[in-house]
Amino acid sequence: MTAAQASGRYARQVLFGPIGEEGQAKLADSRAVLIGCGALGTVAAERLARSGVGHLRIADRDFVELDNLQRQALFNEEHARDRLPKAVAAGTALKAINSEIEVEGLVCDVTPANIESLLQGCDVALDATDNLETRFLLNDACVKLGLPWVHGAAIGSCGQEMLILPGTSACYRCYLPEPPEGVLQGCDVVGVLNTVTGLIAELQVTHVLQVLTGSSPAGGILTYVDVWESDFQQFEVERLSDCPACVSGELTYLNKKDTSWSTSLCGRNAVQISPAGDRRLDMDELLASLAHVGKVQSNGFLLTFMTDVYEMTVFPNGRAIIKGTTDVQTARSLYARYIGL
Repeated sequence: MTAAQASGRYARQVLFGPIGEEGQAKLADSRAVLIGCGALGTVAAERLARSGVGHLRIADRDFVELDNLQRQALFNEEHARDRLPKAVAAGTALKAINSEIEVEGLVCDVTPANIESLLQGCDVALDATDNLETRFLLNDACVKLGLPWVHGAAIGSCGQEMLILPGTSACYRCYLPEPPEGVLQGCDVVGVLNTVTGLIAELQVTHVLQVLTGSSPAGGILTYVDVWESDFQQFEVERLSDCPACVSGELTYLNKKDTSWSTSLCGRNAVQISPAGDRRLDMDELLASLAHVGKVQSNGFLLTFMTDVYEMTVFPNGRAIIKGTTDVQTARSLYARYIGL
């Protein structure tokens, strides 16, 4: 190693044998996509940026709020006051950390219509989403494209993580063939510790670095942790001989390309509405039309409209988050009343 390399940005990482100079060069030429930029995504994005992954693509539908700051590492109070989209705030923060890399922040919901384009050209995907439907969708798309991805999830003091290598290891639907029946408790019910979200993200990033440097990690090993109880376990997930996704190729979630999506958001007392098709709103016109109905404001990235009971955040592509209800039908009615698409 030269003197310049020994004192450079990645010197301590290059000294680590399994990475070395060759691995560091591979990281610089790599592209990683993060689906979500919340508790897992912010920690993972920061670690990947500091590690020198050359191009980070971050897709997130949400904006920063005050209660995010307990666990979402890249954000601050100013981001929350300005209600900045998370992808925008993260992009600025990451470029301040490492100006040598490219960061692509995309303010969008991840749907069957756009997920393949979001994954296109990337070497690995990281699951930092907060709902099962998007996770099943990500699995379908990665199975179709043969793209390695790293699953992660956390709630309360517990979390889990697994590297998935399509065609080689078990996929997510080998682990969970269908969504569980009944209501799943979310972080709005049981809360979440920032220590477990941080730990799961660190495990995810380690697998991402292994994939990108060609260290040939084994996929299909589920790691489970409970940080409060100091419990750490690993399980091998077998590839199902009749898996609907990676064996039968049904890709049920990916094939819902023309449907609109309504999703209750974890911890938000809110519902997201994503209209079908390619929509584009005239935000100035919408601002003017809503001004006489309730309090409305815009920051250039999104518009927020408030009534006595509900708060509606609207994005230029027609997507909206209706806060104040978890009932999908109520949210759809409000959307039709005020947006009319």
